[in-house]
Amino acid sequence: MHQLLKRIVLHTARTFASRAASPARSFSEAPVSIRQSASATGLYGYDVLKSASGFQAFAQDAIEKSEDLIERIRQTQPSMETISLFDELSDTVCTVVDSAELCRNTHCDSEFVEEASRASMTIYEYLNRLNTNPVLYDAIVKVEKAKALTTEEAKRAAFTHRVEFERGGVHLCHEKQERIRQLHLQTTQLERKFMKNLLEDPGHIDIFPASRAPKPISRIIKPISWSEKGVVKNGVRVTTDSENLCTILKWVKDREIRRQAYMEGYSKPKGNLVVIDDLIASRHETAQILGYESFADFNLAPTMAASSDVVHSFLLDLSERLRSKADEELAMLVKFGQDSEGASFKGLNPWDEAYYMCLMKAGTYGLNAKVVASYFPLNQCIEGLKLITKSLFGAVLEEVRLARGESWHANVQKFRLYHPSEGDLGHVYMDLYSRPAKFPGSAQFALKGGRRISEDKYQLPVVVVVCNFSRPSSMSYPVLNHWELETLFHEFGHALHSLLTRAAYQHFSGTRTVLDFVEIPSNLFENYAWDYRVLSKFARHYATGDPIPLEMVTAMRRSKDMFAATQLQQQVLYAMIDLTLFGRKPLPAKDTTSVIASLKHKHTSYKHVEGTHWHARFNHLITYGAGMAPLEVEASRGCFLAGDMKIVCR
Repeated sequence: MHQLLKRIVLHTARTFASRAASPARSFSEAPVSIRQSASATGLYGYDVLKSASGFQAFAQDAIEKSEDLIERIRQTQPSMETISLFDELSDTVCTVVDSAELCRNTHCDSEFVEEASRASMTIYEYLNRLNTNPVLYDAIVKVEKAKALTTEEAKRAAFTHRVEFERGGVHLCHEKQERIRQLHLQTTQLERKFMKNLLEDPGHIDIFPASRAPKPISRIIKPISWSEKGVVKNGVRVTTDSENLCTILKWVKDREIRRQAYMEGYSKPKGNLVVIDDLIASRHETAQILGYESFADFNLAPTMAASSDVVHSFLLDLSERLRSKADEELAMLVKFGQDSEGASFKGLNPWDEAYYMCLMKAGTYGLNAKVVASYFPLNQCIEGLKLITKSLFGAVLEEVRLARGESWHANVQKFRLYHPSEGDLGHVYMDLYSRPAKFPGSAQFALKGGRRISEDKYQLPVVVVVCNFSRPSSMSYPVLNHWELETLFHEFGHALHSLLTRAAYQHFSGTRTVLDFVEIPSNLFENYAWDYRVLSKFARHYATGDPIPLEMVTAMRRSKDMFAATQLQQQVLYAMIDLTLFGRKPLPAKDTTSVIASLKHKHTSYKHVEGTHWHARFNHLITYGAGMAPLEVEASRGCFLAGDMKIVCR
């Protein structure tokens, strides 16, 4: 019925003028005339969401409307109208689920978050019953048999709905259907607990004295003090959430700080180990009741791969082909460490890998991350999105005012996408800076899918790009690191995929597509972040307005390919972990941490560190669940040429 539990598209991680550019303006400093209008509405433009309590009414209204639609479906003769009613039903519940999920993950008001969570659980419980509703299943079977559908898209919609009903257990006895419903709700609660644990227990390290805190982390530290025997010591505390941990491991010279951060960050949140165990059991039981050997087989059945055996064989072959080149890259990295540090080099530990890679790339190609970032002021990067959209599609992206009550944070911006001859194409909100309790990562959230309402009316899609870029200090300009630009382009690629849709049914709108395809538009779009022909049009120094030098972009591209085999090897590991944990039982080791250690030893050139369990913060296990293999490998944008053992990243 509804492709639930619906997919949030994740990525963990990703005015051009000839005159000099003016100093970049902070996201929070956009003029009020642009940022907000005088008119009032509710959250996301829904009047019912003027207050947090409105979410309950939102959910109940959707359920009542859905019941009316089910009755209309029951009374309707098999026809094209049947599929339209199904899509309206799907759109009705999606509207509430999508709004609640976005609110739960991004709103700064805890009351809104709590009410959105309650509303989404209400709808999930209702959906679990819709997915085995005999009236709906009979209607979709009849419309297929009657051959009453006149378009290929309608036929595909009918087929898709029928298959989803069957995969939901509509054919099972009442007792098994009830168990499936219980398992679905249990799975949803576990997924939420996993993400909640990430926010509440990211871990931290304390650095004493405060003067020891390295400059690269100056924006992410908090001062602390500690008294011992009457002596007050001043230090700093750094939380080891994913973004901060990445910064520390890449840029902090102090090996001991890197080691502490690695051990702390990759041993939290410990509570997620139990969550993962329970999630594996819940998904496995669900798959077995539905007639599959494993959840991996269940989740991969609708994809081009079709089975876990096919994916496993592919990953094994790729892993074997990569090993030799990845080993060469590791040896190269070890030699660099020896040459750089001489007698003080004590071997390459896992907390040294990212640091030496960045150091080696910078030294080989003369790159400085801060200098590179100075060419990517945020406002210019958004101009780059506008440029590409106009060049590719002739469509214009322009900022519009937010109505009072529409936004969930002062930094949110809203844009409309329109075409000179086709009119409005949709809207995209952007929420780009990190803040406490916000969804930890980058994603595109759908708020409304595009669909044909009548011959002359189309429901425009609405999407949200959510990132967690570091907030600039009051004394600095808001610039993006290049990897943040790449992430912005990736997520905007997802947004364009959704905004440019003209699917007749929202069930097929944008990123509500087959799992195999969902990352392709975003990966294609992020490649513009590496193309000098594009970068030269908008990437300008925040102070001088000078365009980014060709030599710099060339060096960036070469450095990107420097550890291509290692990077692709890491993607293979992610996919293999996902496939194994949700694959056939029993697991090949005593616990999930042992499984990860064994897989890392087998499929990468690097070692596991005892006492760590980094998969406890690997949220792709939650988002995709055994569907990661085609995504992670494709996401590397790599091509392995077996003939000469060469990796070419494209």
